[in-house]
Amino acid sequence: MLKKEQSKSNIQMIPPAFKQSMDVYEAVTSRRSVREFTDRPVTREVLERVLSAAAWSPSGSNLQPWNVYVLTGEPLAELKKRAGERLAAGDAWDEPEYEMYPTTLKSPYHERRSEFGKQRYGALGISPEDREASQRAAAGNWQCFGAPAALFCYIDRDMTPAQWSDCGMFLQTVMLLLRAEGLHSCTQMSWAKFHKTVAEILSPPDELMLFCGMSIGFEGPKASQSRTGRAPLDETVKFIEG
Repeated sequence: MLKKEQSKSNIQMIPPAFKQSMDVYEAVTSRRSVREFTDRPVTREVLERVLSAAAWSPSGSNLQPWNVYVLTGEPLAELKKRAGERLAAGDAWDEPEYEMYPTTLKSPYHERRSEFGKQRYGALGISPEDREASQRAAAGNWQCFGAPAALFCYIDRDMTPAQWSDCGMFLQTVMLLLRAEGLHSCTQMSWAKFHKTVAEILSPPDELMLFCGMSIGFEGPKASQSRTGRAPLDETVKFIEG
C-alpha cells in the first residue's frame, strides 16, 4: 500500500482539470476511425493532458501494462519515410508477433468483417474486385493518414490476454479524451506488420511487443463521414431480469 504522502504526491502530478467541451455520450458516438488528417500540429501540452488522464484507465491489480511512445515532428516523418520506402520496394511484412484475427472467422464475426470491408472501401468508391486500389488505400496506414502525431502502444511479452484487455481499455480512454480536445484518431494494428521499422525509430527494449499504432490529429476536409454500423443490441446483449 502506498504511504499517504506518496499517494498525495501522485495525485498532484495530474494536470489541472480543464473545462469539458463534450459529454461522455457525445465523445463515444462521435468517435470514429478517421483516415484523413490535416497537418495542423497537436501540441505536447494536449497530448500530455490526454495521456495523464488516460492513465486512470482500469487495469487488473493496477498493472498498467501499456507502454506508450508518442512521435511527432522529424522522428514521425522519418518513420513515414522508411515505411514508404518499404512499401515502394514491395518488402514483405515482418513476421507477426501475435495473431490479429482467428484463422477462420465463424458467424457472425465473418459477416461483420465482410460488411466492414464493403463500407470502408465502398465509401472510397473502390469495388471489391479492385485489389490495386484497395492496396493503395491501405497504404495510407503507414503514413498515419497524414496525421502530425502518432502513438505506439507496446505490451510486455510476459503479459496474458487479461493485460491485453487492459491495453484496449486504456486506448479507448485515450480516444475519448482526444474527442474532448476536438481531435480525432485511428487505431492501427497495421503498424505491427512493420514492427521492425517502428523499432528502428523507437528502440524499445526486447521484452516489449508492438500491439498497435494510433494516428492523432485534426480531421481533414476530405475525411469520410461514414461510420461502420453496429450490431443491434439484442444481438450482442442479453438482459436476465428478475
